[in-house]
Amino acid sequence: DLLHDAVRAHRGALPLEQGEGDSVVAAFERGSDAVAAAVAAQQAILAEPWPAGIDVRVRMALHSGEARLRDPENYVGEAIIRAARVRELGHGGQVLASRACAEVVADAVPAGVSFRDLGPYRLKNLGRPEEIFQLCHPDLPDAFGPLRGIDQVANNLPTQLTPFIGREPELAQVHALVEDARLLTLTGSGGCGKTRLALQVAADLVEVHADGVWYVELAPLGGTSSVLASIADVLRVQASAEVELLDAVLDRLRDRRALLVVDNCEHLLDDAAATIHSLLRGSPTLRVLATSRQPLNLPGEVTWRVPSLASPDPSAIAVQNLEQYDAVRLFIDRAVRSRPNFVVTEENAPAIAAICHHLDGIPLAIELAAARVRSLSVDRILDGLQDRFRLLTGGSRAGLPRHQTLRSSVEWSH
Repeated sequence: DLLHDAVRAHRGALPLEQGEGDSVVAAFERGSDAVAAAVAAQQAILAEPWPAGIDVRVRMALHSGEARLRDPENYVGEAIIRAARVRELGHGGQVLASRACAEVVADAVPAGVSFRDLGPYRLKNLGRPEEIFQLCHPDLPDAFGPLRGIDQVANNLPTQLTPFIGREPELAQVHALVEDARLLTLTGSGGCGKTRLALQVAADLVEVHADGVWYVELAPLGGTSSVLASIADVLRVQASAEVELLDAVLDRLRDRRALLVVDNCEHLLDDAAATIHSLLRGSPTLRVLATSRQPLNLPGEVTWRVPSLASPDPSAIAVQNLEQYDAVRLFIDRAVRSRPNFVVTEENAPAIAAICHHLDGIPLAIELAAARVRSLSVDRILDGLQDRFRLLTGGSRAGLPRHQTLRSSVEWSH
């Protein structure tokens, strides 16, 4: 109630509850109103006579971006997600702001408010670092511990150049499985998003594994390469005349709360299975999250098949509801990155829905199709799906070869 009152008093809009549970989302036409609402809410929380022994501290984050409506009462898009990621850095009672917000309100800062530059932090979306500012006001607490960025825990999780889209229910399920099982293997067909899901889960759970989160990519390895050697390289340990390589790796991991993400095990399945089995037996606190097109078939292994993204039925979908489907959101995001002036209209929306439907919600196929908007209309892309192996090419040159065309992804599986 205190939060809602502060938002409404400063001309903010409150969407319907979207499953956030213990959080509140609000949108404002002006950044200065958002800042004033945050200050007012914190002042109200501090002034509230809470029952004896209760000390309520609420963390908040401010971010400026496009607040896109999914329907008249619900927001969707990267701006709201980025705001939540900034909030994850903070402590109770702290108000953080992204650089985008701090710059927007620089010339209209409410009385008594200032921003302290806390420096760049990498968020759990694994994207570019975000410059973070703390909102300061004479009535609010000022001293807090270090922000809880992903790099507060040792890790080598790679930076991602595109945002992770959707999959909220899948993330929740995999989070629970990783916390319950010592070996979880994400399986599924090529291009279904196993790697990206595993990396996002690892980033989300980095605080749970205080001794490190380590990513080991097996895809570039040939048939004679050693999985154990690749893990040792990531952990920066070496064998010696006195210590064998497995023992050196176990010495590094033993009795540590660490998470090992072993990606693309399918072409080295026997070696990967034997190595992971040895590590789990020798380090009782280690957890492993593997991805493979086939299960490892190890004792205690839990397998979870990564589903395709939710996609619409083109014959029964209203245009205004398109963005509730993760497949459509992914297509739109990647299309805009390929052609910044790309927009969804009443005319092209049915074709977008049909593309996502015909591609079965497979992320790799959708990304390859979205990249074609550089030179083709969505109607021509849809027509071209009659020969999808010919059309779905042109993936990132920086990516693995099997991710550059749909045909090469299928050939890798074969």
